[in-house]
Formats: sequence, structure tokens, C-alpha cells
Amino acid sequence: MSTSPVELDEPEVADLAQTATPWVTIVWNDPVNLMSYVTFVFQTYFGYSKRKAEKLMMEVHEDGRSVVSTGSREEMERDVQAMHEFGLWATLQRSDQP
Repeated sequence: MSTSPVELDEPEVADLAQTATPWVTIVWNDPVNLMSYVTFVFQTYFGYSKRKAEKLMMEVHEDGRSVVSTGSREEMERDVQAMHEFGLWATLQRSDQP
């Protein structure tokens, strides 16, 4: 039996940065949902104040999209699924992507 120390591979810096990069949920403008409904969804699901929910809704309406939440990939997958269940168009991506 050998008692020599075992050398472990150091994780690559890029690997560490990738796991630390947060993900975002993006809600996209659509021709179906009313602005008041989108505001309601943001207040109901995310617990945002009416003011913040309206601000995000206006970004969706005027810019075509809005980042509505940030977190781990799993959290963003859950948020995207919830937005779909409310009938909104949503996707997720890493926050460092344009």
C-alpha cells in the first residue's frame, strides 16, 4: 500500500467563473397579454411592488424584453417555467451574454 500523497487537479479558472456567472430570466413582448396582466404576473409571482412590476412591464412593452430575475440556472429554469404557465414568453440565458 502506498502512503505517498495524491495530487489533485486544480479546477480551471474558466470553470470557476462559469459556475459563478448568474443566469437571467427574460420576458419578451408578445401581441397577446395586456400590460396590466404582465404587471399582475410580476407582482404575483416575484412579489415585486407595483412600481417595480410596472417598470419591468414597460421595458417589455417598449424595449421588447426585460430581465425580470437573476440567479442560478435552476432558479431561472423555474422562473421561465412559471412565466410560461402564466402565458408569457420567457427565456433564460447567462447574464454575461448580450
